[in-house]
Amino acid sequence: EKPHKCDVCGARFARKQHLETHKKTHTGEKRYNCDVCGATFADRSNLRRHKITHTGEKPYKCDDCGAGFARKHGLETHRRTHTGEKPYKCDICDADFSQSGILEAHKRTHTGEKPYKCDI
Repeated sequence: EKPHKCDVCGARFARKQHLETHKKTHTGEKRYNCDVCGATFADRSNLRRHKITHTGEKPYKCDDCGAGFARKHGLETHRRTHTGEKPYKCDICDADFSQSGILEAHKRTHTGEKPYKCDI
């Protein structure tokens, strides 16, 4: 259940704190700075996650093949290559996908939407 709703975009969250963090994406407030590259973030947890990109640390390891990942979500997504799990289904043609982003790209084949433009 996600009872906390963003007034601006309608996104819903299970925890009020997650909603408060999300709201900063609309205000542009970014109080946390990376001391390595200067990137800025709206909340401390995103800064912590970003800092791993500088250390090269990959603490999440695949038990099947040993591949390492900086984020737990990366490992979870990777695991689907071994299990064959495809939890994302197209509501138009019922095609199944292992990642939500691949489903979103697929949906554009039905709508004809072309969100990326070449500036050259």
